[in-house]
Amino acid sequence: MGKERHNSKEAKKQALKTPKEKKAAKQAKKHVSDIVPIVPR
Repeated sequence: MGKERHNSKEAKKQALKTPKEKKAAKQAKKHVSDIVPIVPR
């Protein structure tokens, strides 16, 4: 009796975000404090 081979491509789940989306989110989070909101006093 031989060992069964499992196809790893079927078992992989889809990523929630693409690498570009991850990078954009990381950059946005990093530079949040750079944007100074204009608040009249």
